[in-house]
Amino acid sequence: MTKHERIDLYQDVTNRIVEQLENGVAPWVQPWSNTASGPSLPLNVTTGRRYSGINVLLLWGTVQMCGFTSQRWLTFNQARTVGGSVRKGEKGTTVFYADSYVPGGNEADEDERAVRFLKRYTVFNIDQCEHLPEDMTGSVAPLPEREIVPHAEALLQATGADIRIGGDKAFYAPDPDYIRLPPQTAYFEQINWYRTAFHETAHWSGHTSRLNRDLSGRFGSHKYMVEEIVAELTAAFVLSDLNISPTVRHADYIGSWIALLKEDKRAVFAAARLATQAAEYILGFQSKAPRLPAELSRMAA
Repeated sequence: MTKHERIDLYQDVTNRIVEQLENGVAPWVQPWSNTASGPSLPLNVTTGRRYSGINVLLLWGTVQMCGFTSQRWLTFNQARTVGGSVRKGEKGTTVFYADSYVPGGNEADEDERAVRFLKRYTVFNIDQCEHLPEDMTGSVAPLPEREIVPHAEALLQATGADIRIGGDKAFYAPDPDYIRLPPQTAYFEQINWYRTAFHETAHWSGHTSRLNRDLSGRFGSHKYMVEEIVAELTAAFVLSDLNISPTVRHADYIGSWIALLKEDKRAVFAAARLATQAAEYILGFQSKAPRLPAELSRMAA
């Protein structure tokens, strides 16, 4: 792939997301309301591997635009391998795979000399296929809210973050290193408290003692917009893993997204990569999460 082709690839992806935003589709908002699949990250149904980074946004956006009922995907050849097929006339979705090579094949100083590039390939939603095995097409029921809330709270507790409840504003303060959240009862729909909680926990993950992201951006600056998008994506990824379906649509972020993407076509790739790191970091505390009884009062009450 030539340098010009790589630039076009970044621009192509950015244009696709800007188009979705201008059509009112926020790609960081998983399409819970119009699909029957329940909240989940996109995955390859044949390998069981979840897509990450920019691919999550592209696939979530396609599900919203096309009204698919599943978050499960596979390639044309994978469909054939399991005895199914892609229906004639169906249009696939392009996703990307990061790779690298060392010029000349010399392994010395491999990390320093490696040239990184993106490969593209096409996947299809299982809704676009036929004759797939039943175990690939069965519906996945989301967990009921009474089970969702306790394990979300357990994860927040397991992170060890200093979460202070009170007031009417939500923010993360890097220097004293604490999160401030309004009480959950202040929310018209209390399930949305978790989106706010994990958004601020995403900022918390960027502290110098953790993932060490640049949190110095002033309100309205490029750095600030990037970090806000990283936090919003992180919250979306974490909530999806926890099977939590907030109802807020985050419309207030659409303008920031469009402005940033039109300014920097690589920004969404960087933000998605950083958000994947942050989500994996936060979800890594699940093994330390205490088992809480279902009837436990919410920590924000």
